[in-house]
Amino acid sequence: MKEISVLELKELQDTNADFQLIDVREDFEYEVSNLGGVSIPLGGVLIEADKISKDKPVVIMCRSGKRSAAAIMQLEQLGYTNLSNLQGGILAWAAEIDPELSVY
Repeated sequence: MKEISVLELKELQDTNADFQLIDVREDFEYEVSNLGGVSIPLGGVLIEADKISKDKPVVIMCRSGKRSAAAIMQLEQLGYTNLSNLQGGILAWAAEIDPELSVY
């Protein structure tokens, strides 16, 4: 499984790279704090897979990296080859990039 660090994600955002960010946390978690990605809770990843691009890089994120890894394993079964897991999830983002971000 490919992984991406929060620093690499920040660089993608800062350079306006063409990529998609998918957040697989639950809606209430997304409301507490998010990085602007598309919210598709883990339980709905396969149902809403049509919202996830196959044509450009996709970063999957969650709170710590475990749910996003599970989402990637599910999506790879559907033939996705363009997915990266955000190492450490939003907790790592808060620790390394934005300490003002609300985490739980």
